[in-house]
Amino acid sequence: MSGAPDVDYTATSLRPDWNTLPDSLREALTVALGSEIAEAGRSVSSGFTGGFAAPLRLADGRRVFVKASADTMHAYRAYQREAEVVPQLPAAIRVPAIVTTAHSADGDSKWFAVVSEWVDARMPGVPWSAADFDVVTATCEAISDAMDPSPLDGLKSFLSDLEEGAPLQTPDRIIAGELPMPAGLQPWAPKILPELVDLIRLAPEAFAGDTATHSDLRPDNLLIDGDGVCWIVDWNWLALGPRWMDWIGLLPGAQHHGIDTRAAVHRSPLTADVPGDHLDSYIAAVAAYMMKNIDLPPPPGCTPALREHQRYYAWTFLDWLAARRGW
Repeated sequence: MSGAPDVDYTATSLRPDWNTLPDSLREALTVALGSEIAEAGRSVSSGFTGGFAAPLRLADGRRVFVKASADTMHAYRAYQREAEVVPQLPAAIRVPAIVTTAHSADGDSKWFAVVSEWVDARMPGVPWSAADFDVVTATCEAISDAMDPSPLDGLKSFLSDLEEGAPLQTPDRIIAGELPMPAGLQPWAPKILPELVDLIRLAPEAFAGDTATHSDLRPDNLLIDGDGVCWIVDWNWLALGPRWMDWIGLLPGAQHHGIDTRAAVHRSPLTADVPGDHLDSYIAAVAAYMMKNIDLPPPPGCTPALREHQRYYAWTFLDWLAARRGW
C-alpha cells in the first residue's frame, strides 16, 4: 500500500431496516411517542455497528431519529448510555435532544431504543474543507469551556479506558516479537516504534485533566446544519481528560486532507500553550490503540469497515507525528 486506506465514512455500516425490528419494539415506540409511525426512512450507513439507526416520520407530523439494538450487541449498552448522558449535557452544547426511550422483549432477547430530535445536517470531513474545519474547531473550543470542569459525575479517565485490554503495549510487543507488525502501514513504521513507546510513556502526565470529553469524536459523529451550526452526536464514551483532547484527535485526518494543522495548533487557545510532547503522546497512544488486532476479523456486531477505519487512523496519526517529529 502506497497511501492511507480510503475509508468512506458515509458507508461503513450494515444496519437492519425498520420492518425487520420486532413487532413488540415498534409497538413500544408507538406508545412512547404517542403517535403512529407514518414512514421510516432508510437506515444511515455511517458507524461500525449493526444497530438500527434511521429517521422516522410520525403521523402527527414530527420527524425523529431512532437507534435500537438487541442486548446481544454492544450497541445496546451504548444506546442506553447515550440516553443517560445527553440530558445531563450543558445547554451550550448542540446535541440532538432525547425525545423518549422504549424497551421490549422478543424471545430470549431484550431490545432498547432511544429517540432523538431530527437534525437536518451533513457530515463534515469527507473530505475536510477549511470552512468546515474552522466551524468544528470553534465548536470544540466552546465545548471545552462548557465541560471543564466536568458537569457529569462518575466519569473515568480517558487513559484508564484506553488501557483496557492493554492496546498501548502494542508497539512494545511488536518490538519484542510477541506480535507481528500490522500490514498496510508506512514502510518506515517499524523504525519509529521505539519513539512511539517513549511518547506513550508520557501519557499519565499528558492525559491529565478534569474536562469531560466526548472521547470518540470522528467525522461521522459530527453534523453541520444549513445554518453552519455544528452538532455532536453519539455521547456514549465520555471520559475525563485534557481540554484539547477531542479536537486534537481530528487533526491527523484534517492534515491528510490538506488542512494546515500546524498553524491551527499554534492558533487555537486549546493547544497554544500545551507542550508539544503532550499532544504527540496522545496521537501516539491512539495510533498504538488502532494498531491492535488490526489484521483480525472485526468483533461480533461490528462491520469489516472497523478494521479499515483502524488502519486509516493508524496511518494518518503516524503521518501527523512524522510531520511534527521529522520521521
